[in-house]
Amino acid sequence: MISSLNTSLIKPHALRLGDTVGIVAPASNIKRKDLEVGCEALRQAGYRPVYLDSILDQDLYFAGSVERRARELETMFAREDVKAVICARGGYGANYLLEALALEAIKTHPKIFVGYSDLTTLMTCFSSAGGFVTFHGPMVAKDWAHENGIDFSSWRAMLSGSDEEFVLNADSGITGLCHGDAEGILYGGCLSILVASLGTPWEIDTTNRILFLEDVGAKPYQVDRMLMQLKLAGKFEGVRGIIFGEMRECVQTANQGYTLEEVIQRIVSPLRVPVAYGLRSGHVTAQNITLPIGVKAGLTVHGGAANLKFLESAVTL
Repeated sequence: MISSLNTSLIKPHALRLGDTVGIVAPASNIKRKDLEVGCEALRQAGYRPVYLDSILDQDLYFAGSVERRARELETMFAREDVKAVICARGGYGANYLLEALALEAIKTHPKIFVGYSDLTTLMTCFSSAGGFVTFHGPMVAKDWAHENGIDFSSWRAMLSGSDEEFVLNADSGITGLCHGDAEGILYGGCLSILVASLGTPWEIDTTNRILFLEDVGAKPYQVDRMLMQLKLAGKFEGVRGIIFGEMRECVQTANQGYTLEEVIQRIVSPLRVPVAYGLRSGHVTAQNITLPIGVKAGLTVHGGAANLKFLESAVTL
């Protein structure tokens, strides 16, 4: 198990307007049109996107070979002109890179790394084994390529360090499930990917964490099964609080006689920690929120209201 219980992860340098951002495809293959549209949106937002010609390679459903994807990632971390590394899309395949990456080399160049979905594999690895803050947020060929795909307030606050005590509340979609107050290190990502780490050398460590869990298209009983697996694996022991994402399309049928919230509460309410639901980060319908993984945060849930407050900046100025 990779473990990092400290509260002092290395914070990457802030991202400024005009900075160069490196685009990578560590998992599934991407479409040129989506990449170009997303890169143009980044330019319009004030950044300079760059990528390797090989980013459009395809090997089955992967964005090229393991070697190509690993070297691409290492190259972008090593380049002095690249100030942030943003994933093009998720899909599947980041787990292949865990044994192929020169992690020690990446650790010497900690940078802003943004992704979600399958990239949860790399985010938790970089956070726990790499020792630096990562960011659960919008990807180039997905959110940046679609109108209204980005929540710019959280993007700017988290990556530029403009607001050290940024608060997410009802405007972010977050509501309360289980009452309470807690402080801890924000950690997590895509639920199915976190569960897939169990039993591997990269197994997640959730102690003293405010755990963020999100997914898409998983039926309620599948969410139930994954939460029970985390529970039986002891991953809820020592958790300070839990926040669920939008959980888009996580339904059995349109007219099912129960809600996903009810399914979740049956498992997590005995933990006696604050639990919130609906935070719009990751697989979302619009305005993807950027979350820093590895920073101190406070979760407050009273009745149906909830808020998540970041207690420190995620970057250095």
